[in-house]
Amino acid sequence: MTKKKIKVKKLPLLIFTITIVLILVSIINTIKKPTSNKKTTKTKTNIKLEQLNNIDKKLSYFNYDNIDRYIDYKNKNKDLDIKQIIMDVNIGLDYEYYTNTKPSINLNTPKILVNKYNYVSEDYIPENLENIDLKYARSGMKLVNYAKDAFEEMAKAAEKDGYRIIAMSSYRSYNYQVNLYNRYKIADGQEAADTYSARAGFSEHQTGLAIDIYNGIEDYTNFEKTKEFTWMQDNAYKYGFILRFPKDKVKQTGYQYESWHYRYVGKDIAKYTKENNICFEEYYVQKIENN
Repeated sequence: MTKKKIKVKKLPLLIFTITIVLILVSIINTIKKPTSNKKTTKTKTNIKLEQLNNIDKKLSYFNYDNIDRYIDYKNKNKDLDIKQIIMDVNIGLDYEYYTNTKPSINLNTPKILVNKYNYVSEDYIPENLENIDLKYARSGMKLVNYAKDAFEEMAKAAEKDGYRIIAMSSYRSYNYQVNLYNRYKIADGQEAADTYSARAGFSEHQTGLAIDIYNGIEDYTNFEKTKEFTWMQDNAYKYGFILRFPKDKVKQTGYQYESWHYRYVGKDIAKYTKENNICFEEYYVQKIENN
């Protein structure tokens, strides 16, 4: 009788021990699976990076979330330099203009980007709009106060050198742009209008930082042929202005070359873009976005 009782007591202990062992084995197997998946994911990422010449190690603005887009864009644009591929995709050029758009950030600052992929709302009105001195502008022209001050300082400097810089178009409201764009679309068709006019909400004139200029004599479309244009090329950056739609950056900006359209970005940004021959979209990707 005594021996039988001892065996009965040991049986539950054995079952308990086996159960614990099985639970531990199950836990260990569960832990191992994610580790295996991580290794697989890492390997796939490395393979993709090799297709991009491991450029991620050289560019601070490389976005790992865009890897598949980089590769797809590279396959469709085999003649492009790998750095340009990263730049273009970050700008959004792997998408059609006015698709995959997003709200602009850095509102009410010189760093704001408004283009065919970044927009401001219908009710957005920049802070501190002020009228430009009529000596240097047509009636009713406005800019954000710090841009206005910089423009007037620039116009005075040009005047001192014997040149005349006049603001003919500056801040535009959302509704103003609606009417302007629709007129162009009716006259030339939407495809043509999109090359030289922004759709409402996508015009940087609404930021109060953009300005169209002329010399008060020649039509603004002939500004490139004037001596004032040459002066602006040499001096605009000193006052924080850039030629917004350069001749060699049509794809990046989305607009045809406009010798008369300038944008206030501040002296540091203006100097950097001039020295490095880049447009604002390219500067934004390198120095502002995700920084």
